[in-house]
Amino acid sequence: MTTPERSSSAPQPPVPPSRDRVYRSPMAMVGGVLLLGIVLWLGIDALAQGDGRTPWLALASMILVVPGVAAFTVRPAVFANEERLRIRNPFRVVVLPWGQVASLRSGYSNEVVAKSGAKYQLWSIPVSLRARKKAARRTARAGAERNGRGGRGAGLGFGFGGLGGGGEMNGPARAETDKVMDDLRELLEAREKAETAQGDVAVRWAYEVLGPVVAGAVVLVVLLVVG
Repeated sequence: MTTPERSSSAPQPPVPPSRDRVYRSPMAMVGGVLLLGIVLWLGIDALAQGDGRTPWLALASMILVVPGVAAFTVRPAVFANEERLRIRNPFRVVVLPWGQVASLRSGYSNEVVAKSGAKYQLWSIPVSLRARKKAARRTARAGAERNGRGGRGAGLGFGFGGLGGGGEMNGPARAETDKVMDDLRELLEAREKAETAQGDVAVRWAYEVLGPVVAGAVVLVVLLVVG
């Protein structure tokens, strides 16, 4: 008596989705939290202590300002995994499978270009020209130190290797956001032809942000007009 062999067509367990890499701007988040704290402090104080129309104006202003500040500071993020790139900008969420990404560009801003030609800015990965200049100076300084050590070593008949100030650098220094873009480009090159990284681009407006902003603006205008 033989034991039956398992059929090759037996269902396989689902492959768990890859975990997201999350990219945010720490400085934007810190600044946003501070601004929100100031707005809420002033607004709540006006609600509690104000007279006449002041509490209503304070309430309408908070409904308008709080979602707007949060949208531009705390909300933006980029989520990347092996299947797709998800961009959460202030007023939109864009999902691009890697197969639909044509390139990732870095200039005065970082953006992704879809194969359709559409461009989407990466709000949570801002470009810092100051950081780029600092990285360029660091690279130039390391190169000068390396050349100086090489010249002294050649004259003495041996090299000092990593001894001395500064240490060795593996390639030119890069600003942090440029490193993030390099990581995303590597992920694009590795996954753009994968079967699981194909599909259509999806764009969704963030009505949960737009709704309160519009409502607060309307109420504020009405209060100012009515007088």
